[in-house]
Amino acid sequence: MTEPDDAPERSFEAEQTICPFCGVGCAIEYAGNGSATGTKGPVNARGEICPKGAAAFDPVVHDDRLTEPLVRHDGRFVTAPWEEALERVVDGIGRVVDEHGPDAVQFFASSNCTNEENYVLQKLARTLGTNNVDNCARLCHSSTVAAMSERLGAGAMTNTLDDLGETDCLFVNGANPAEQHPVAFRSYLLPAIRDGATLIHVDPRENDTTEAADVHLPLQPGTDIELLNAISAVLVEEDLVDDAFLAERTTGFDRLREHLGDVDGYAERAGVDPAAIREAARAYGEADRAAIITGMGTSQHRCGTDNVHALLNLALLTGNVGRPGTGVNPLRGQNNVQGASDVGGLPGILPGYESVTDPEARERIAAEWGVEPPAEPGLTEVEATHRFGDDVRAAVVFGENPAVTEPNASAVASAFDDLDFCVVIDLFETRTAAHADVVLPGSAWAEKSGTVTNTDRRVMRMRPNAELPGNARRDLDILTALGRRCTEHPDAFTYDGPREVFDELTRVAPIYEGMSYDGIGDGYQRWPFSADDGTGVDVLHAETFANGERTAPLSVVDPVPPADELERGELTLTTGRVLQHFNSGELSRRSDRLMAMRGEETLQIHPDDAAERGIEDGDTVRVSNERGTVTVAAGVTAAVPQGVTFCTFHYADPLINSLTGGELDPVAKIPEFKHSAVAVEPADAAGSAD
Repeated sequence: MTEPDDAPERSFEAEQTICPFCGVGCAIEYAGNGSATGTKGPVNARGEICPKGAAAFDPVVHDDRLTEPLVRHDGRFVTAPWEEALERVVDGIGRVVDEHGPDAVQFFASSNCTNEENYVLQKLARTLGTNNVDNCARLCHSSTVAAMSERLGAGAMTNTLDDLGETDCLFVNGANPAEQHPVAFRSYLLPAIRDGATLIHVDPRENDTTEAADVHLPLQPGTDIELLNAISAVLVEEDLVDDAFLAERTTGFDRLREHLGDVDGYAERAGVDPAAIREAARAYGEADRAAIITGMGTSQHRCGTDNVHALLNLALLTGNVGRPGTGVNPLRGQNNVQGASDVGGLPGILPGYESVTDPEARERIAAEWGVEPPAEPGLTEVEATHRFGDDVRAAVVFGENPAVTEPNASAVASAFDDLDFCVVIDLFETRTAAHADVVLPGSAWAEKSGTVTNTDRRVMRMRPNAELPGNARRDLDILTALGRRCTEHPDAFTYDGPREVFDELTRVAPIYEGMSYDGIGDGYQRWPFSADDGTGVDVLHAETFANGERTAPLSVVDPVPPADELERGELTLTTGRVLQHFNSGELSRRSDRLMAMRGEETLQIHPDDAAERGIEDGDTVRVSNERGTVTVAAGVTAAVPQGVTFCTFHYADPLINSLTGGELDPVAKIPEFKHSAVAVEPADAAGSAD
């Protein structure tokens, strides 16, 4: 969809920038007629892009774009001048801080916006006096980061997309890169498979990635630990471990070996054929170089951190760390999930992953900012939404849509109404914006400069391809204006554009030290970066782990049951997305091209489960639990195992996230999206035909 005929003419210019969708980081530019084209970039060396990349300009020019600030008046939105809107924000936040303190304000950073913007937002929060800042990495890979940081010293991808082409075995656990990261899959993973690498796919559901797999392990949702412990047990039993690596680079092997249980018992609880588990373990253990790819199917559980600990055991047992073609490699879901976390968009972490409790780190930042950050970790975004109207009285939501993306989404949306004040900075009137007191029209990806950091730690530059519509403003200008007005340190928010912000970031975040805009150019610089030789480290943990230790511990990991216990007749609901989907759906819903691809939203259900309930393919069904009810069409298919249902979280009405629970991982505070107990019945059952 394009802008209406009476909209002012906007100018466009083709400049290489980075796709706004997944974390792969493909280079694209404006191609005319409202379309994007791929250009030869650091990641997509042949200039290829996926359907989402091709449709990237659709929301940029959509006629639903916000072009004027909105303020709530007598219960409804009216347009207002920028000065009035900003003053309302200053007054709203100021009242809450004066009455309840700065910890009563929660800041939502954006994984879909630049490093510079997120850096300024977290600086605003901390200069105001709170560490209550978080981004949607909390909902995706916070458990991955927690486990990898604890064991290895860094929560990022251990290797690079390039060197994954050297692997002999790809162990893909809880990810569907063929659909969710298609350029990475086709350009890096699929060539390795065609060259003879074995693909093992661990996923409850058959999908496009499964089609390329040599071994599929369709585990029951919530049994990752059982399955991964079974593979560890086979590696130990059949002497497929790397004795030299275990002796030199690990601790705790004897304890783990004694704790591992019976392979067949683990397999039975996971619902997977033990022969398939042994086949997968042998392929992984016998490979000279084996690489793990992990996604949200692993991380989005109340035991997500433990799931990743069990996964890390495989790499450490076999010595598949610190070499090309190996490692543990989380694939990021948005184009700057990695960067938003790198620059401090987390409640317990300062820029560069230094703890807020570290006095030396706070002192160094104070020397740069002129004010010391608070020493106590703040609230995660999920914890904060649970406390709306109580401990948390105001929210600053930057480019996120938590009324859709949080678990138990209907309750979260209602909780926004319990706030004393809420400001949203976004492109559209989202479901979250509907609860705001002030909505500020920001800038789309194609209208801004800055940097983003992709899934394998490459920092790359964004460049504008389009003018702003109407009176919308660039996000960085909005955030710095709020910093100057809301804090007692206005000079700390005076910048001459994103380049100057990035320069400050490189002085504050050790992993970015030595980087520069000019050094990045049309290419990239990878962290951790060495200013001495001007290069980044491709493969982490080669001689020592990122925490400086020579050894990493092997962990004993016991299974943790899902939060939702299945009652008689209930099925497990797991959620996810497919190729044309993205995050909360706001961008993909505003693309005619992507909407045309979506097909009918369905709840995938196994034929035996469907027959037992009198459900046929295409029937309308009610999916319900204590949190709500969703009505959706049934897709009867053996792609899901018996006892399991699958639905994307974008188009059902209400959204399927209204059924997901708020139980949190105790370490990473990530919610359990991948396992909810639901009843499924025909929509006309029990007089519910309406």
